[in-house]
Amino acid sequence: MQVIVLGAGVTGITTAWYLRQAGHEVTVIERQPAAGLETSFANGGQISVSHAEPWANPGAPLKVLKWLMREDAPLLFRLRADAAQWRWGLQFLRECTPGRTAHNIRNIVSLGLYSRAKLQALRAATGIAYEQRTQGILHFYTSEAEYEAAQEPARLMREQGCELDMKSPDECVAIEPALAQCRSKIVGGSMTPSDESGDAHLFTQELARLCAAAGVQFRYETRILGFERSGDRIDQLIVADARGEVQRLQADAHVLCLGSFSRGLARELGVDLNIYPAKGYSVTLPVTAPEHSYQVSLTDDEYKLVFSRLGDRLRIAGTAELNGYDTSLNLARCEAIVRRTRELFPQMSDGSGAQYWTGLRPATPSNLPYIGRSKIGNLFLNTGHGTLGWTHSCGSGAAIADIVGGRVPELDYAFTAASLAAARPGNRPLVPQPRLP
Repeated sequence: MQVIVLGAGVTGITTAWYLRQAGHEVTVIERQPAAGLETSFANGGQISVSHAEPWANPGAPLKVLKWLMREDAPLLFRLRADAAQWRWGLQFLRECTPGRTAHNIRNIVSLGLYSRAKLQALRAATGIAYEQRTQGILHFYTSEAEYEAAQEPARLMREQGCELDMKSPDECVAIEPALAQCRSKIVGGSMTPSDESGDAHLFTQELARLCAAAGVQFRYETRILGFERSGDRIDQLIVADARGEVQRLQADAHVLCLGSFSRGLARELGVDLNIYPAKGYSVTLPVTAPEHSYQVSLTDDEYKLVFSRLGDRLRIAGTAELNGYDTSLNLARCEAIVRRTRELFPQMSDGSGAQYWTGLRPATPSNLPYIGRSKIGNLFLNTGHGTLGWTHSCGSGAAIADIVGGRVPELDYAFTAASLAAARPGNRPLVPQPRLP
């Protein structure tokens, strides 16, 4: 089959890789001059199966109200006259029930375990290198209430096969000696030794290089202008190259991997995706005090920050701001990340040389992505991964390659039933939803 992948972020590139490995002729369309230059550029750098508790959980509504007027809040709703934001927010509240949270955790863990195994197999097969570390991820808690609230999600994750062990403060420091700088603040932690970290941007670019070597065609600096349809199928994709020349492309299948911009393009085809951009921030610091700098990837649960070591750089990322498609840097939020970092690791850095970044993460209210066939017969979805785009990218790419090829995905996941029902002869294709009954 001839398949066009729309988007060259980490999800688009892994999709292209697995489609090509399945024998399809693949073309990737990307508006940027190279792969991984938007949301994949400077994220937190974690392959974190253990980061499976969704933003929408029973404790979230009160936290959101408490954080509503705080410029440095971990999750900040900037209320706008935006019907999409209000619709997203209402569904978010519905996902905060204990039953919905448990359902979503199980599916997030299931996809995460599958995806991490796929990444490890890909690395073993190709030798791809991206500053990876396989020392696990340590979540630490500085609030007794947050630590107690983490026990039930941890139990659900373990039931799904996630190796996650609760740790005392002293055990946390033993795993990562840099935490000795804030030992008095830590009330406990959890360790997932099989989780990983690395540079997602480097991974995306290196995998794009491997894709090109395998025969994937890339059309960079190419804008998507629209579609021509024949009934319930895409007949032509209309694009404009860097010179502004309009071209019409044909393919047997199209896979939508445009992150936060998927919703707008899908809407042109009558496909309704409840995706809203959650603007995340990161700070990258040079390693100036190696003896006081962390080696193990960390998650500060109370402040929703992740810490990863990328060679001679320290990456700290987190927070979510729901403020439409605005990509301007809010220095108050960047400085809050540096302030919390210095509070935890006062001997590690004085903040000099900090590089700030922001990107739009494609969030669904449940944190479950859209993966599968849409109601447009030759349009497939692989989008809406929120904060777990890199964690879930290899598993999502492998699953959508199976679905495009008419095969049953290896993964037992919420999207599977909808995708298979859509593929059955005589059935009108369905849009797999992030939440299923």
